[in-house]
Amino acid sequence: MTPFLLVVSSPSGAGKSTIASHLLGVRENLAYSVSATTRPIRPGETDGESYHFLSRGEFERQRDAGEFLEWAEYGGHLYGTPRSSVEPHLAAGRHVVLDIEVNGARQLRDKVPGAVHLFILPPSGQALVERLRGRNTETAEAVRRRLDHAVLELDEVAWYDYVVVNEDVVRAVEEVAAILDAESLRVSRQEGLTEFLERLRQEVLASE
Repeated sequence: MTPFLLVVSSPSGAGKSTIASHLLGVRENLAYSVSATTRPIRPGETDGESYHFLSRGEFERQRDAGEFLEWAEYGGHLYGTPRSSVEPHLAAGRHVVLDIEVNGARQLRDKVPGAVHLFILPPSGQALVERLRGRNTETAEAVRRRLDHAVLELDEVAWYDYVVVNEDVVRAVEEVAAILDAESLRVSRQEGLTEFLERLRQEVLASE
């Protein structure tokens, strides 16, 4: 089986990180790509686990050196996917979850044709507002910007392969797991399938 990228986007607060965390805890063939960002570290976050926290100058140096698969600016900060967070996992045969916003996902749509794109939606606008305000990690103005951006992100949903509504996290995790299983069985991802089919053909012919 050929591993692939699972590109996951959603409005901030819709729960994509929670869903990814649940899946990573139970699937050995799945890895997470730790993104890089220039935004300040928040309480409870760990450099190298939550994000790779970089200065703007260092981020731009790595970007210009081609060290990111994709990058975008969001909320005044830069975000990107380091190649070093993806390529070793793929080489080891693991699918890789990328938690990125819509501009970065659009770049990967062109660069990585075999990637699977998934959009996570909140069950309602009110639920999204409550989740963002309940974090108490940002100013009211910053939350408002995130909500305005969420409205724009909804215009991108039609470009994704799958949509999951995160009304119940257990159900949402099950649905994403089903997507991973189905995509793993695509004919184009089956290594050795040509040889297996030829062996079957020869065995059938030999029985005549």
